Amino acid sequence: MPLRAGEYGLTHAEARNVKKWRRVGYGLYVPVQVDGSVPEQRIIEQAPRVEDHGAITGWASLRWQGAHFFDGRADGGRTLLPVPLCVRLNTRVRSVPGVTVTRERCRPEQRDWIDGLWCTIPERAVFDELRRTRSLVQGVIAVDMAAAAGLVTVAGMSDFLYWCNAMVGVPHARNVVAHASDDSRSPPETRMRLVWVIDAGLPPPLCNQPIFSLDGSFLGMPDLFDPEAGVVGEYDGAHHLEDDQRRADREREEVVRDHGLEYFAVVKGEFANTARVVRRMHAARRRARWLPPDQRAWTLEQPSWWQTRSAG
Repeated sequence: MPLRAGEYGLTHAEARNVKKWRRVGYGLYVPVQVDGSVPEQRIIEQAPRVEDHGAITGWASLRWQGAHFFDGRADGGRTLLPVPLCVRLNTRVRSVPGVTVTRERCRPEQRDWIDGLWCTIPERAVFDELRRTRSLVQGVIAVDMAAAAGLVTVAGMSDFLYWCNAMVGVPHARNVVAHASDDSRSPPETRMRLVWVIDAGLPPPLCNQPIFSLDGSFLGMPDLFDPEAGVVGEYDGAHHLEDDQRRADREREEVVRDHGLEYFAVVKGEFANTARVVRRMHAARRRARWLPPDQRAWTLEQPSWWQTRSAG
């Protein structure tokens, strides 16, 4: 935590030594060797600005509570986002470089004391993050990644927003949450699902849903699954270009095709050409067999060994 000049053994004279101390706020200093770009350090440096009725919020609150996707960066990591603070209406805290301040009321039940810092509860933090991004895609990714970290659920976010009618940005947040999922595990998976639903106009798919053969063998847990048509969709990131992973991918594709399922993949960089991805999705659905349940060689029913494993 930053030290306050005149307290804890740090004199005002010592604090003025710029070769040893870096100023992070009014009367607050940290040693110059401390890396101020680390997300947790940035949060710690700005948290003392929060007064009795405030809290860190947005990406900072989510990061502090364990959602590591929220690294406080934008533009592909090139830009450091300011640390967002929620403070009282009559406080003297102001937005300065590295900090953004909102004076929209943070009710007592919307904040918690987490590991030495006042943080907004995850639902309020996500809401504030959605209002910062103002983007459907980035907003859905934020909700999905907070859910993947176990901090929120889509139903919980909907319930929270029900009581936020008087707050700015609620219609946008509700639209975002309507497209979110509790089962996405990465931003590319979320992007692929949004292209499937919004751009391709296809029914909402299942995400990371385990699929089994009729004898109970595990077939896979695809990023995207359309059970009606029988289509499996996978996002292949950079590591899928490695030889061992490519062989595993081809074996996986063979397994799902052998069980009557159609397959398509989206590789890193292809989201820049949405039309191409949409064509691939529609083509996979046209090729799909659309088998009725009694003719399928696969099932979503979980065998007992899987349920035992999941419970453990």
